Amino acid sequence: MTALTLSTAAAPGLRADAIVIGVAKGAKGPVVAPGAEAVDQAYDGRLAGVLETLGASGAEGEVTKLPAPSGFKAPLVVAVGLGAEPRKDAGYDAEALRRAAGAAARALAGVKKAAFALPVADAADAGVIGEGALLGAYSFDAYKDDAAAKNGSRAKNGKAPLAEAVLLGGKPRDKAYKAAVERAAAVAEELNRARDLVNTPPNDLDPEAFAAIAQAAAKEHGIKVQVLDEKALAKGGYGGILGVGSGSASAPRLVKLSYTHSKAKKHLAFVGKGITYDSGGISLKPAGHNETMKCDMSGAAAVFAAVVAAARLGLEVNVTGWLALAENMPSGSAVRPGDVLRMYSGKTVEVLNTDAEGRLVLADALWAASQEKPDAIVDVATLTGAMVLALGNRTFGIMANDDAFRTAVYEVAQEVGEDAWPMPLPEHLRKGMDSPTADIANMGERMGGGLVAGLFLREFVGEGITWAHLDIAGPAFNEGGPFGYTPKGGTGSGVRTLVRLAELAAAGDLG
Repeated sequence: MTALTLSTAAAPGLRADAIVIGVAKGAKGPVVAPGAEAVDQAYDGRLAGVLETLGASGAEGEVTKLPAPSGFKAPLVVAVGLGAEPRKDAGYDAEALRRAAGAAARALAGVKKAAFALPVADAADAGVIGEGALLGAYSFDAYKDDAAAKNGSRAKNGKAPLAEAVLLGGKPRDKAYKAAVERAAAVAEELNRARDLVNTPPNDLDPEAFAAIAQAAAKEHGIKVQVLDEKALAKGGYGGILGVGSGSASAPRLVKLSYTHSKAKKHLAFVGKGITYDSGGISLKPAGHNETMKCDMSGAAAVFAAVVAAARLGLEVNVTGWLALAENMPSGSAVRPGDVLRMYSGKTVEVLNTDAEGRLVLADALWAASQEKPDAIVDVATLTGAMVLALGNRTFGIMANDDAFRTAVYEVAQEVGEDAWPMPLPEHLRKGMDSPTADIANMGERMGGGLVAGLFLREFVGEGITWAHLDIAGPAFNEGGPFGYTPKGGTGSGVRTLVRLAELAAAGDLG
């Protein structure tokens, strides 16, 4: 993990391999952002012109490298675009700073130490810059075939990730700045852990292996953990999880992670879909749709990371994480279209499509979470292709049984820089899941399939409990090129929203 420190040193005298500065897109060309005054002065106030000559415009994510001026101990200046220059009475948007820091960190693979001289108006700015740098420096190299890569010291392009990020303009002895950087490190490290899990091949991450990783982390951070294996699931009547996992040689698991605080006044439950590999089961996915299905446990990874982050931050809130883990495979023992499963809630579900399996494991976990009467439940899942069609690859949908809570979750997602959009739960779509055989079918109308899935999940939330559903099918796995602080592969979508919800609950500001 990249080290993160604060420094009050001036850019010219700091021993580093690179100085990162911000450049905005002004009305008449690039504009050097605050924080880079000393660098601009060393260029005789002509840095913006030099950057424009090199082709820089200040557009978001744009990276321009140039030799440092005479007298600097760092040999390189890296100018990163912040997007449009803000109004004079407004500061730089937090997400713009986070993305810029991430883009710079990615561009500095192979560098040992970089100083970030981006705009820092307060401790919050220092936190988002630090978070962006740590997320942008991420690489997944566990399966690279050389000694250096095997111990995590090399990136995909053969260069080690940025080793140290120094935030200039911060105040190392200021409690607010120290807390902001410590929070950034905790959240980024756990989010990167979620990315590692998503990127791990399914032959090395089956339900049992995932449960073992959760147990180890729980022990390290003082979190109580309970793992229900296939025998315990059968005894408890968890028909959804068992049904989905019945076709695999790898047995399913339900993992409960309980973080508690003696001063907590609120209790949140987070529920994550953890399909460690999704073939579609008997309703087999067509060729071209299987290759990235190791990412179908991204919701469980997000919940796991958020609970550990809450523990590391010592939040004054009780957070319970439920990881519904199964592998969806076709075999002679697999659940079939037409089968009826009796769920943990006692309801029966007619399975019309075995590739609509995520809602089945979530249904059992949602009912289990409901038995503890938490103040709110939030589930996270790569649930439907329909949501990707609706919102694209970078935005997750939010559904809820309470409009005010849906709005609150949406606002939190916006605050932390996760693209999201509130979605409805139209009552008329519920009739499409009526079954002549069971209480409900796991499929309904094709159009609006993401909303149908949300309506199905709502059936398994306890009466009177506030609930929200995050369908992260689009942003959970980036099949395109990296951008900002987002790498190719697993992204850790949902982690920051869950952590912020826990922080607000601890402060008494959530509902």
